[in-house]
Amino acid sequence: MEHDIKTQLDLHGVVCPINFVKTKLALEELEPGEHLEIILDEGDAMLNVPRSLKEEGHRIVKVEPLGETFRVVVEKGSS
Repeated sequence: MEHDIKTQLDLHGVVCPINFVKTKLALEELEPGEHLEIILDEGDAMLNVPRSLKEEGHRIVKVEPLGETFRVVVEKGSS
């Protein structure tokens, strides 16, 4: 089942920690339970952003490799 994506954010080429900041700003625009799709580069971005989102109470719904990037679907938490 494909998730209902509310917002898409392409962070390919964006460096840490800016990609996390942009993700947080995009999540602020969503209601709890809505989904955000982000495109992250492999390496630091893929290691740090999903982990930090989980720590803030969001749920990583899907991670899909796309060559040298990843498609990550995040469900906004209630916090």
